[in-house]
Amino acid sequence: MLKEIFRAIPGINIFPLISLILFFTIFVIVTIWILRVKESYIKKMEELPLDDNSDHFDNGEN
Repeated sequence: MLKEIFRAIPGINIFPLISLILFFTIFVIVTIWILRVKESYIKKMEELPLDDNSDHFDNGEN
């Protein structure tokens, strides 16, 4: 039944191609970002959850 509904939609065959292109584009962008990010930034983000300094976030108290 669902297959028949999809066959009735004009241009439905383009959606898998758009999805593949979108996925591949995001994958390439993230890969390039990972390769270009500085190691100091990665180290800083790695230690952030264990840092006791409350300057990194706003807890609503002033």
